Amino acid sequence: MNILPGTPFDCALDGDKLKEECGIFGVTGVHDASNFVALGLHALQHRGQEAGGIVSHDPIQGFNSARRFGYVRDNFTRADVMKGLPGPIAIGHVRYSTAGTKGATAIRDVQPFFGEFSMGGCAVAHNGNLTNAAALRRELIERGSIFQSSSDSECIIHLMARSIQTTLAERLKDALRRVEGAFSVIAMTRTKLIGVRDPMGVRPLVLGRIGEGWALSSETCGLDIIGAEFVREIDPGEMVIIENGHIKSHRPFAPAPSRFCIFEHVYFSRPDSSYGGRSVYEVRRNIGIELAKEAPVEADLVCPVPDSGTPAAIGFSQQSGIPFALGITRNQYVGRTFIEPTEQIRNMGVRLKLNVNRSLIKGKRVVLVDDSVVRGTTSRKIKDMILDAGAAEVHFRIASPPTAWPCFYGVDTPERSKLLAATMSEDEMRDWIGVDSLRFISLDGLYRAAGEPDGRNPDAPRYCDACFSGEYPIPPADKLKEGFEMKEPAE
Repeated sequence: MNILPGTPFDCALDGDKLKEECGIFGVTGVHDASNFVALGLHALQHRGQEAGGIVSHDPIQGFNSARRFGYVRDNFTRADVMKGLPGPIAIGHVRYSTAGTKGATAIRDVQPFFGEFSMGGCAVAHNGNLTNAAALRRELIERGSIFQSSSDSECIIHLMARSIQTTLAERLKDALRRVEGAFSVIAMTRTKLIGVRDPMGVRPLVLGRIGEGWALSSETCGLDIIGAEFVREIDPGEMVIIENGHIKSHRPFAPAPSRFCIFEHVYFSRPDSSYGGRSVYEVRRNIGIELAKEAPVEADLVCPVPDSGTPAAIGFSQQSGIPFALGITRNQYVGRTFIEPTEQIRNMGVRLKLNVNRSLIKGKRVVLVDDSVVRGTTSRKIKDMILDAGAAEVHFRIASPPTAWPCFYGVDTPERSKLLAATMSEDEMRDWIGVDSLRFISLDGLYRAAGEPDGRNPDAPRYCDACFSGEYPIPPADKLKEGFEMKEPAE
């Protein structure tokens, strides 16, 4: 659902959550590859709901594309659309804008982007954010490039066009050596499917096998839906080129320490996906276990804030011995409304998506487990709902450290001044939300839950955790030029 400003949903639950930019998927070596891509994008829908696109190639009909607003299920399940995307190779993209026209996406901003070069056509789908895109865009425009979109990802196509290399794969290498930031990229030519991760591997990309063909996906759940066998993750800094059923691996970038986004484990990825041999669900359950150890509380019920808080709430309950209960139910079928958006109706936003089980909550001391606190507005509304239902006490336990810094690597984060944890201490946040207690998991606890028994190594962190620590592994060049002030290094 696209939330429109000025509707009763513009301050509802999802408006106070961090948003991933997109999901990407590609298949080669199968009949009607676009059908497999549509299924993969459906599995990745949680990574972007604004719009989606698919590009395919058929030896007779050439390249074809379709770009649509809205859900995959409403567009790429239609026979008339899929009939126009024939061929044994295709790539696709689902979008939630972090760069470009946020909230007012134009169809020209919807990926994959396509370019026709002297050696043939090439389509590119990008997950992440380029931190030097503004500087690159100015340079390219000054040299004659004409941009069709407001997306940072289009820079990749223009950089390829200016490369002097003689193959599209080499031109893509050239282009990606010029960009900075976080990127997982899936590209396709007439015969090649290409997958690339940035040198630090901030954003995910996995490889799967389907019959005689191959698939690339942002998450393993995308492979599962098409019946593909998970083969491995694309390594940080690796480019794989798949052609005629064979894979070649290249290392086009200078080596760098791996810094996978830890928020993929906390919130973004589906719980049935896995990274680094670790189930996302198990990491989230472990977060709840660590939370119960770090921040115990006397209570009668542990309730998740649906749906992202559920695995952590299960872990908290198992460790603490406090019974787990579904004290809040989510309405999965909320659509747009034509009710006049008065202030009273806007304040009902959360209630339209969540409802409290009053008979379960009344008179109880309740622990609410949520994945994060961003602005805190939704936390206050949920607290009010629980108290209105007759709860004796409300305690919040948060399955991530305080989000105090914006992300510049592909996550739609408010500016620092609008992040509650950037301006308040934990106690001040507790009082502002109005709960009996509020505790976040520590950064060390989060690392332990993700498989680092000694916690976070401050000299060489395994993950990108800039939104919690303020330590950016890739300097955000464009933002620094705009005046963004980074955290002073510890002495």
